Amino acid sequence: QVQLVESGGGLVQPGGSLRLSCAASGFTFSRHAMSWYRQAPGKERELVAVITSASGSTNYADSVKGRFTISRDNAKNTVYLQMNSLKPEDTAVYYCNLGGIKGPGHPGWGQGTQVTVSS
Repeated sequence: QVQLVESGGGLVQPGGSLRLSCAASGFTFSRHAMSWYRQAPGKERELVAVITSASGSTNYADSVKGRFTISRDNAKNTVYLQMNSLKPEDTAVYYCNLGGIKGPGHPGWGQGTQVTVSS
C-alpha cells in the first residue's frame, strides 16, 4: 500500500526557513515523479512543486519560485522541500504525493505537516 508521511513543519517567523520531508513506501519510488501540495484554511489544495523521476527536473508554482527547492533521495525513498524566505501566505498544511504537473498520482493523502509563518 502506498504510504506517504510528511514531517518537518512548525512555527517560523517571516523570512525564516524550514525543510519538509516526505517518507514514501509501497511503490517503486524512483520510477515516479513526486510533488508537494499545500492547503491553506478556506482554500483548495494547490500544487507547489514537482520533481521528475528520471532527470530530476523541477517545476514550481510562481508564488514559491526562487524561495522553495524540491529534491529527492531515491536511496531513502524521500522527497524534500526546502523552504526559504518564508512569508505569512505560505502558512498551510503541506502534503506530498506521487505525480507531476498533471495532478496527483495516488488518490490518498497523508496527514500532512503544518507550516505556520507568523511573527
